Amino acid sequence: MTPQAKSARSVLLGSAALALGLLAAPLLAEEKPKDHTDGPAAAYEPSMTTLGQLKVEIPGRKADDPVMTAEEFQQATTIYFERCAGCHGVLRKGATGKPLTTDITRENGYDYLQSFITYGSPAGMPNWGTSGALSEGEVDMMARYLLLEPPQPPEWGMPEMMASWKVLVKPEDRPKEKMNDIDIDNLMSVTLRDAGQVALIDGASYEIKAVIDTGYAVHISRISASGRYLFVIGRDGLVNMIDLWMETPATVASIKIGIEARSIETSKFEGWEDKLAIAGAYWPPQYVIMDGETLEPKKIVSTRGNIYDEQVYHPEPRVASILSSHYKPEFIVNVKETGKIIFVDYTDLKNLKTVEIEAERFLHDGGFDSSKRYFMVAANQRGKIAVVDTKEDKLTALVETGGQTPHPGRGANINHPVYGPVWATSHLGDESVALIGTDPEGHPDQAWKVVDSFYALGGGSLFIKTHPSSQHLYVDAPLNPDAAVSSAVAVFDIAAMGGDPNVDPEFKTLPIGEWAGIADGQPRVVQPEFNKDGTEVWFSVWNAKDKESAIVVVDDKTLELKTVIKDPRLITPTGKFNVLNTKDDIY
Repeated sequence: MTPQAKSARSVLLGSAALALGLLAAPLLAEEKPKDHTDGPAAAYEPSMTTLGQLKVEIPGRKADDPVMTAEEFQQATTIYFERCAGCHGVLRKGATGKPLTTDITRENGYDYLQSFITYGSPAGMPNWGTSGALSEGEVDMMARYLLLEPPQPPEWGMPEMMASWKVLVKPEDRPKEKMNDIDIDNLMSVTLRDAGQVALIDGASYEIKAVIDTGYAVHISRISASGRYLFVIGRDGLVNMIDLWMETPATVASIKIGIEARSIETSKFEGWEDKLAIAGAYWPPQYVIMDGETLEPKKIVSTRGNIYDEQVYHPEPRVASILSSHYKPEFIVNVKETGKIIFVDYTDLKNLKTVEIEAERFLHDGGFDSSKRYFMVAANQRGKIAVVDTKEDKLTALVETGGQTPHPGRGANINHPVYGPVWATSHLGDESVALIGTDPEGHPDQAWKVVDSFYALGGGSLFIKTHPSSQHLYVDAPLNPDAAVSSAVAVFDIAAMGGDPNVDPEFKTLPIGEWAGIADGQPRVVQPEFNKDGTEVWFSVWNAKDKESAIVVVDDKTLELKTVIKDPRLITPTGKFNVLNTKDDIY
């Protein structure tokens, strides 16, 4: 079946991760949007931020403003920052979601806003009211809040960063050699989302070697080129630098680079190993280059500027993923709202040189092809993958995936029996998997095209994963509204993908949630991650913060359960990052 024909069958699944996509068409106050979502996905807790903790005042009040007390405004701002700003932007100018500025909200009016907040829409906005996520009073308050001008959070510059910067163990006081018996290459850094911690778990013994306090809801873990230092960044912008050589690994330096953030990376090019680190912020929109041994901030660069295609100014272009080039001493910085990929030459911070590539809105996450020359990043709300050549610093292609909202994580590189090297992405909005050819020399006719598209277990996927030593491709679906789907994963046999092109390859369903043996709650299975040898796959079984969670380990060859890791300290485990695979960009 052709990718186009297959994509026509796709079903868009509403998800809280897409949040508040309203103001598409007028709606009467009592009218219920057709097919509005009221299943588990609508009740899914969104990615909270610490912006909601800021104390704000009502901006310049006008005579015709809705009645709202200062206490209500603070409460509504907290709800907005925690549940809505991720899609609509802190300043409500629009991002992946529609703008909610007062010229639009006032034209539509209170009744319109109250209805959409209550019932949601099939376009991806959750039904905050009917799902019980917001009370009737809170829905009323939010409708009034959107009729007022938004508050602006404070900036976060060098004075604030320097005040937050801590060197807990100076470089000269750190171990001169590894002081523990941990196989660092096989260590897993596991985000304990709601605990504000990471757990370091031994990949062989499954023993928790350390639990380290971090920022809120660590988004990613990254490893220095030497493999010695682990860098994590919380959604609150707090960066922790952890020395894995210490007898018990611990934080040796920290800094808060913004008020909300997602990305961290280190310099990896030959001669620059471990010398620099870079972090990107959602608010303020900027990236920060730091000393690689101490996290001392060296350079702050704002990403505010014009959207690449419309050529209009955007006040809040958030820094999404950041990678370190294998071909040049450059960082690859993806700027979400302006649709720009920036190559940052880090050899001379005083005379900073950058290459700005016009790609596509809204850049999110991605990874390298198997050669590590081409970087492939999802412009998720545009349904495209942008491909850039890190050797030439040029845009290579924009590939439409045929699916709704590609969300690859780092993606997955497989050697297809027919099409050769391909890179795979799953989708948040439907159940499709797209394979894109990545071999312009060996398979030029398939390069930078969707060579196949087929169905996995269900929509709501966040991560897809394989390993050079594996013959399997794993696809999760943690945001699927069906509990049976969100607690399982689909596994494809790569060797069997060369069959009838008109027939989707079959997959095996692994009941990871059932294997975890958790009776209470609705655990979601998220982010497959391989051990260093590619012989085991680890899955997070992510439950509510007051309920039991687990890590399930599966034998990659037999697809049978190997072990279940349970511990009271494993509170809301989500992302897992193997040191070797993360350091060497193996996926």
